[in-house]
Amino acid sequence: MAELVTIARPYAEAIFRLAREQGKLALWSERLAQLSVLAGNAEVAACLGNPNLTAEQKADLVTSLLGGSVEADVANMIQVLAGNERLAVIPEITIFFESLKSAEEGVKDAVVFSAFALDEPQQQKLLSDLEARFKTRLRPVIKLDPELIGGIRVEVGDQVLDASVRGKLAAMATALRS
Repeated sequence: MAELVTIARPYAEAIFRLAREQGKLALWSERLAQLSVLAGNAEVAACLGNPNLTAEQKADLVTSLLGGSVEADVANMIQVLAGNERLAVIPEITIFFESLKSAEEGVKDAVVFSAFALDEPQQQKLLSDLEARFKTRLRPVIKLDPELIGGIRVEVGDQVLDASVRGKLAAMATALRS
């Protein structure tokens, strides 16, 4: 895994620089997401790992799976990755690219664990409060965790906000033991 990270980072940074210069961050994000899905497909991965196919054949296969008409820069990236036998690292490239894009846009990912399902107005209010608390725009993912008993637990990067009943009970138990 560490090797894939080392390989993927320079490609992601180069793609990000190009996308930012061209003002096409959204387009590249979409294309990389499509490529990531393709690379994650077992049948496609088997074809890309086939030593009997040339790099050009692999690049043509990927391009055709995208619909055939692909932007010149995307097609060039696919050819470079195929030529260097790096098509398998597209999912990791996508992850790095998205993190660079989020940093550029000032958006952070937030995982919100809730004891109960939240309706849309509750989610909007919570998001507004959390963005004020963390002083950044957030892209939330809400997950149910009945073990919280009540309340929420929020993870934004390495920061954790625990406003759950379970968290408060654990804090009280620790205080009583001291």
